Amino acid sequence: MKRRILGFVLLLAVMSACMDHRDVGDPPTPTVDGSVSLKSVATFPIALAANNGTFLTDVTSSSIIKRDFNGMTFENEMKNSSLVSSSGRYNFTTADAMLAAAQAANIQVHAHVLAWHSQTQGTYYRSILSAARPSDINLVQNPGFENKVAAGFANFTILNTGNPAGTATITAGSGAAEVHSGTSSMKVVNPTAYTTEQWRVQVATDPIPLTVGKQYQISYWVKAASANGSIRLSTQPTAQYQSDQTIGTAWQQVTWLITANDAQTRIVFDMGRNINTYYIDDVSVNELITPTGSTNNYAKVDSLLKTTIQQIAGHFKGKVRSWDVINEMFSDGPAGAIRNNTNTANATAGDVFVWSNYLGRDFGVKAFKYAAEADPGAKLFINDYNLESSTAKLDSLLAYVAEIRSKGAKVDGIGTQMHISINTNKAQIDTHFRKMAATGLLVHISELDIGVNTTNATSLVLTDALETTQAEMYNYVVMSYMRNVPKSQRHGITIWGLLDNQSWRYRNGADYPLLYKSTGVKKKAYQAVLTALQSGL
Repeated sequence: MKRRILGFVLLLAVMSACMDHRDVGDPPTPTVDGSVSLKSVATFPIALAANNGTFLTDVTSSSIIKRDFNGMTFENEMKNSSLVSSSGRYNFTTADAMLAAAQAANIQVHAHVLAWHSQTQGTYYRSILSAARPSDINLVQNPGFENKVAAGFANFTILNTGNPAGTATITAGSGAAEVHSGTSSMKVVNPTAYTTEQWRVQVATDPIPLTVGKQYQISYWVKAASANGSIRLSTQPTAQYQSDQTIGTAWQQVTWLITANDAQTRIVFDMGRNINTYYIDDVSVNELITPTGSTNNYAKVDSLLKTTIQQIAGHFKGKVRSWDVINEMFSDGPAGAIRNNTNTANATAGDVFVWSNYLGRDFGVKAFKYAAEADPGAKLFINDYNLESSTAKLDSLLAYVAEIRSKGAKVDGIGTQMHISINTNKAQIDTHFRKMAATGLLVHISELDIGVNTTNATSLVLTDALETTQAEMYNYVVMSYMRNVPKSQRHGITIWGLLDNQSWRYRNGADYPLLYKSTGVKKKAYQAVLTALQSGL
């Protein structure tokens, strides 16, 4: 092992004499040399993360990507917050454009990500959970007008029948054309348009016991014999008025929310505005209930998860190689615990929604089930970070994968992010590859970058020595992957970014974690990866 590393370092030293050593601040190099590409020697996809700017609009970056790589993960464009708006609408325009360009360049796409707690429309999802829902108790007596009395209908009072009284008629509707459900409805024939005097034709419920200050949803089904019908609701004794509702010839449900002002409240139908015949059925008044506690939201979150995965994975069905179905499900403190709103930082932020806070251990079973249904041809992965450094997190993830697979979840592989540094423990790197390989599943190095800033300095000069050390670590990671993961289980390696100054770790010159300088010139790390791929392992 020592002899191999020494030989590799000597090789780098010889090569460095011939390589371009421009610093980050030197003038940009418009083209790069045409030496051996990584994709030409790799026996598995060699990929990188790119965004809309680097792949579609930056000519230099795009040309390097197409020349050296045959796989890609979109850095942000397939994340929830990029595809789902704050109102829940979906927009695939940018992702579709990137996908089309990747396919044209014969680059396979690993899609990232279906269910992640971060970069997610948290505010929108929580608004659905916190929304009040009608209770199951209908406070209206005789809601379908089935019980009739001499004066009309039990539990309803006819207040006004036009001017003069009796101009309008209020009777029972019958037959399939006049009834929404059951055998009866309320049929109101108004031959006079009273315009703003809607109350001229009016029917009210009996007083209904309500709690002052609470909200209630009033609902009814209605249709008219001809177009341009009009109806509204009002309340007594304290008057509240619904806006005029335009009614057509097909059954439609009308709802109105009120806050109760009286302990005994009549709901009044006002039908005097326009000439028409109205059929009203299935009236309800239900208290609005705001859910409390995560248990009450289980079904809602399950439905949201299913809809989200089906919409996104379904849209890209058959167009991507694989999916990160779940990303970063396990917390750091305590390490290996499933995330909830307590152990996740900023859990209630606008762009955070912790799915597993509501679904618990069922989260994985459901997410992989919905993903498999939406895109059955894609390979499905669970992805996380610090697996090479946190034994607790790695072991928890592997145990969880075994658990949900035993329950029928289609988990094809494990993604290890590997945002590591030049001083990351190499023995732990080896161990974590061996443990993942022992599952028999595919193993994906999903987000590899290697930092050189080990002291967290605010700025750093990338010296020749640091670049050499970084290259050696890149070589070690790739060699370890191939030594410890059988060929049939190697899903590929994705470098998380292209040019140093495009990296999330760059921070205005604080780190240089990638394979290319900001000018597009290959670093020693590029040759280190190339050498490892050429090893024949």
